[in-house]
Amino acid sequence: MTRTGTSPSTVIDIEALGLDRGAHLLLKRALADLPPGGRLCVRGSAPDLAVHLRGWCRAQGHEFALPEVERARDEAGAEGGSPLVAWVVGGAAAGSRLRGAEAAGGADAREPGAVVERPPARWGLAARGALVEAGAPEYNFRLDSKAQVWAENVPRLYRQALAAQWNPATAIDWDAPFELPEEVESAVVQVMTYLVENETAALLVPAKFLAQVHPHFREVMQLLAIQVADEARHVEVFTRRAALRRKGALGLSTAGGQQSLKTLFDEPDFTLASFLLSVLGEGTFLNLLWFLERHAPDPVTRQVARLAAQDEARHVAFGVGHLQYAVALDPSLRGRLAAAAERRHDALAQTAGLNEEVFDALVLLAAGSWEPGAIAEGFGKVQALKREMAADRTSRLLKLGFGPGEASAISELHTRNFM
Repeated sequence: MTRTGTSPSTVIDIEALGLDRGAHLLLKRALADLPPGGRLCVRGSAPDLAVHLRGWCRAQGHEFALPEVERARDEAGAEGGSPLVAWVVGGAAAGSRLRGAEAAGGADAREPGAVVERPPARWGLAARGALVEAGAPEYNFRLDSKAQVWAENVPRLYRQALAAQWNPATAIDWDAPFELPEEVESAVVQVMTYLVENETAALLVPAKFLAQVHPHFREVMQLLAIQVADEARHVEVFTRRAALRRKGALGLSTAGGQQSLKTLFDEPDFTLASFLLSVLGEGTFLNLLWFLERHAPDPVTRQVARLAAQDEARHVAFGVGHLQYAVALDPSLRGRLAAAAERRHDALAQTAGLNEEVFDALVLLAAGSWEPGAIAEGFGKVQALKREMAADRTSRLLKLGFGPGEASAISELHTRNFM
């Protein structure tokens, strides 16, 4: 192909290449530099080039014209022998698929990180920064505004989450030698049973919202997907640890514990669910996991608690980040958050709270033996854990702009079941 001249006229020679073998790529490339009304002179010797070129121009919104001598040959039906010379004139519709497309991201969606406040439904599954052709179908994503899902730390947390993924088969030394007294092993099994059902809830809640997030907010969508994968991995390792030395049934799952988790699963609002699950629940659970890491009676339990805690810290950071972003846009949201915590407290007021078997298991693990003095010390450590949980919840609530008294009161409303 040769190309000469300057706009508004350009000449290309497509030689013997026909439009049925890719010549349209050369035409589109040449026309891309021409404004509407610009003229492209096309030379070529492919059979039936005039017929094919006329049809292609009609389909693409361009004008097709032949010089007088070529028109006379065409009207006479003369067979080709010498190269065809024809004009393609870019009309107002030239390049219409691109010119009529809308940038999926705002004034300059192709700039890295450009995120609009509310992407149109017609942007659908298009990549942020893509040009969305007119006529694309509309998608109904319920979480379709930045205020509903965003956090300023989302891109950073997503990068951290990618780098911190771990394989349960290799990250944990499942063959590490240890022997525990039967009652201590039973305590570990009970705690692992409790962890499994709570982590299942922590998996299902973000999974429920994942498909509702507009893909324009891709970092949120991707971070939630990794969070779901994190929780699936936690369910696996806690289940595997529970069954490591014990064949048969696991520990007890109580009605009160199930009811507590159901209130999380039933919350329909993403921001309120993030507050109850991540800021309050997973934040409290983070204290529990570090407690287990400190008082684990064996290396496997220590490893699974530590690795799970590292993942949960990211989940809490996203929850706090999202709530900080949302509250900054709408300070009245704090009232809705407090009301959500109160509603959950009232719904669970008649339940027993923390599984008694779990509480006793934590005391035994912290005690390390059945000596009265050790049990007293273990009991004190669990009480200290609960105070630590309350203090850290209060600290996170202060970050959301609650006053000290209100933050402490909301913290006290949190379920006794920890999650």
